[in-house]
Amino acid sequence: RYSLFYNHLKNIEESEGGLDKFTKSYKTFGVNQLADGGIYCKEWAPGAEAVFLAGDFNGWNPSSHPYKKLEYGKWELFLPPEDGRSPVPHGSKLKVVIRAQNGALLYRISPWARYVVREEDKVNYDWVHWNPPQSYIHKNPSPKRLKSLRIYESHVGIASPEGKVASYKNFTYNVLPRIKDLGYNCVQLMAIMEHAYYASFGYQVTSFFAASSRYGTPDDLKEMIDVAHSMGITVLLDVVHSHASKNSEDGLNQFDGTDSCFFHSGYRGNHQLWDSRLFDYANWEVLRFLLSNLRMWIEDYRFDGFRFDGVTSMLYHHHGIGTGFSGDYNEYFGLHVDEDALCYLMLANHMINTLHPECITIAEDVSGMPALCRPVAEGGGGFDYRLAMAIPDKWIQIIKELKDEDWNMGNIVHTLTNRRCEEKYIAYAESHDQALVGDKTLAFRLMDAEMYTNMSVLMPLTPVIDRGIQLHKMIRLITHSLGGESYLNFMGNEFGHPEWLDFPRIGNNESYHYARRQFNLTEDDLLRYKFLNAFDRDMNKLEERFGWLASPQAYVSEKHEANKVIAFERAGLIFIFNFHPYQSYVDYRVVSLCCFKYKILLDSDAGEYGGHQRLDHNTEYFSEEYPHNYRPHSIMV
Repeated sequence: RYSLFYNHLKNIEESEGGLDKFTKSYKTFGVNQLADGGIYCKEWAPGAEAVFLAGDFNGWNPSSHPYKKLEYGKWELFLPPEDGRSPVPHGSKLKVVIRAQNGALLYRISPWARYVVREEDKVNYDWVHWNPPQSYIHKNPSPKRLKSLRIYESHVGIASPEGKVASYKNFTYNVLPRIKDLGYNCVQLMAIMEHAYYASFGYQVTSFFAASSRYGTPDDLKEMIDVAHSMGITVLLDVVHSHASKNSEDGLNQFDGTDSCFFHSGYRGNHQLWDSRLFDYANWEVLRFLLSNLRMWIEDYRFDGFRFDGVTSMLYHHHGIGTGFSGDYNEYFGLHVDEDALCYLMLANHMINTLHPECITIAEDVSGMPALCRPVAEGGGGFDYRLAMAIPDKWIQIIKELKDEDWNMGNIVHTLTNRRCEEKYIAYAESHDQALVGDKTLAFRLMDAEMYTNMSVLMPLTPVIDRGIQLHKMIRLITHSLGGESYLNFMGNEFGHPEWLDFPRIGNNESYHYARRQFNLTEDDLLRYKFLNAFDRDMNKLEERFGWLASPQAYVSEKHEANKVIAFERAGLIFIFNFHPYQSYVDYRVVSLCCFKYKILLDSDAGEYGGHQRLDHNTEYFSEEYPHNYRPHSIMV
């Protein structure tokens, strides 16, 4: 694998003038404004017989502005300035016109288009030339690279209690302050790359270089990122390079009239479950396109890194379909691995680490590919983090299948600590996957229909709501403190958002009722959602103070099956969890690693978190030289 990566890197150096020049192609491909007012256009369409530019600027004449054919399927066109002004005004509509091999004229959006919009009465998107007289100028430097991430996974369009598509402006002025107050230091933005189908959650990308116009303009997004940086918040982009939409009128599919171009042709070029196209990562121009795409998001918009979606699908020819992963190394090395895709990921991480070492990359891989999060120089994939995807599945399985009395403490600890040494994991109890219609969030699984009737503090605290609120806090804290080197939460789940997430579609009569986040619930003093919100905030603030995510993996001193108690030490703190459904304990002895005096810092049973206030926070706990669980020191709690 490293040999394949090295050969690609060597070829880039020899034939393209280096990685820096190769990945700057986003400044030359597509339609680009020149300093003298002229326009330079460049496309890659290897299957085209001829290529033209048409639009408002030439009355949509499909043949008046032909491109010149270059080597290797590339085409270029130069439009001189007109009286010192651009021949293609800002805001005018454009199309690349492809004469296919069968003679048909195909009107296409450039794969490199920076701005596409859809008018309300139309189905397809239009390509709009974006060249404002004054582009947004970033005022704030990017935050320094974080030692640990507390990630708030977000979707701009649903970030409002109102049933509508919310805007970049709304996120900037209403949601970012909330994220900051909750103690998150990183926001991961979904569905930013333009996607024609809103209900795809942004995972059926049609225009890879365009920020979604349904939320606002490119400058609105730049301002949003700039304001986040002013708050010290790192901003990551959920990037989709694992597949692309099948749309041809406003997507990449059949751009030059052939079945291939950016994708594999035939069966290999189609994902049977996602109904989308699969990139040909061995193709030189596909590498140029994807690597340049990453660089554009970093340099133009100032994103601080990426969460790569669908990495498992990229890594294997079987795309993970109908395949289980047990950890056997034969599952990760063999002819079933797509070495070209893996080499692309290595190149992407090498480019980012070389040109922008402050940036962070995260892999969404469920398979557990070894060394995916080790440096490329070691033969690894080069990612900084991988998502601990087994953890939410474990919580769902426990809540769904087991009575409280049957929870297995050893199994919980094993799932939360089962990770390879020297590879960093992002732990999460739930993400957007669990919030989608057809699935259930933790809060909904725990409290279900009673969330609609018994979340008022004016109502008696029922056993279902009491159990749900307490377990919601405990599950999130033990995941946060034991499960990885960073933590992730999907927007709204921190306070137990009461409803699922469902985008407007034919099946729900195009309703926006479930495509929103009801942040207002936490601001109502009469609702118990405020307790979960406050606990999540103080949990993050405590981690910010002590930094357990950046500390070595925890020392687990107890996982007592009969008592249902888990205890561990990390970052100088002792974490103690009592999962017993009805038994409390007094004078309970747990290990302390040193002779210290301890006090309670965070208590899920505190009144401000909807607890029963059974502990006195003024109590001081003194460790003593009393052996317990094979350790020399312990304390009574």
